[in-house]
Amino acid sequence: MSKKLLCPSMMCANFANLEKDTKDLEVAGVDIFHMDIMDGSFVPNFGMGLQDYELIRSVTDKPLDVHLMVQNPSNYVEMFSDLGADIIYIHPEADIHPARTLDKIRAKGKKAGIAINPGTSIEAVIELLPLVDYFMIMTVNPGFAGQKYLEYVNSKIEKAVLLSKQFDFKVMVDGAISP
Repeated sequence: MSKKLLCPSMMCANFANLEKDTKDLEVAGVDIFHMDIMDGSFVPNFGMGLQDYELIRSVTDKPLDVHLMVQNPSNYVEMFSDLGADIIYIHPEADIHPARTLDKIRAKGKKAGIAINPGTSIEAVIELLPLVDYFMIMTVNPGFAGQKYLEYVNSKIEKAVLLSKQFDFKVMVDGAISP
């Protein structure tokens, strides 16, 4: 079994103490900082702003993953690549040309990932799996913290783990995951 990574969502941080929270998490042994970027269109909420992202990037050398929960994620790849993102996730459900966007991420020297909503089947994205470094399974409907874990997604996670051996990507799970 591969190593489990600790990747806290900074959407749940105290924004009044974001620098302190980031440093505390780094001391606690975080592997990757998870940044939720939302546009109010693909999901009914707004996520972290650029200033929040830039602050976190300025106080840690740990990898940052950017989860683009936005329409047309291709429009954001260059900006977040230039701001120091290490991993960029897109939702194929929100991108008319997801393979092209994944190629764009890789061309910027970043790791590419896809994230799928609980209601999206793995079969709907299987053609993209050879193009990704990470495959994120959402265990809540994206957009809000504090939701209940959707148990029916467990079988999808198991299937993703099996496929990861064939396509060589890391499986990530996002939503309602806490100690």
